[in-house]
Amino acid sequence: MEILKKIITSYENFPEKGILFRDILPILTEPQIFSELIKKMSSSPIIKDADALVAIDARGFLFGSAIALTSSKPLIVARKPGKLPGELLEKTYELEYAKNSLVIQTESVKKYNEFAIIDDLLATGGTVNCVIDLLSELKKNITGISVVVELKDLNARSKISYPINSQITF
Repeated sequence: MEILKKIITSYENFPEKGILFRDILPILTEPQIFSELIKKMSSSPIIKDADALVAIDARGFLFGSAIALTSSKPLIVARKPGKLPGELLEKTYELEYAKNSLVIQTESVKKYNEFAIIDDLLATGGTVNCVIDLLSELKKNITGISVVVELKDLNARSKISYPINSQITF
């Protein structure tokens, strides 16, 4: 999957000064590479051992929906506030450059116990840990985290006590 490093575009000082943004969206313009990536991510024990998948707003949805389809697993979404109806559980977390919140519909997770968390990129771990907290509060188990890109220098692994499957690292 080293080809991904050639496809992913980097933008300095986005979304603010001092941040190097890794844009995974060019992967979607390469159907063969995207397909291989989804097959590889879907075959990991993290996905296979899960009853359901939780994809994180918003780019995580792109990979989560494809992985859910390939692995025949249900997909639950963790969204930003104001985007989901019904009874919600909400948590706030810190990014490297901002604060945000995520919500999960409590009804959507009721019949599942084991969850894999899917996102496009693992940086500081704030977003993933927010979803871990949401699922833990609902007494759910986590099989691990599956991401396309991991930014190793930000050391998120030290803050996450679950297996992490990243396809490439920067």
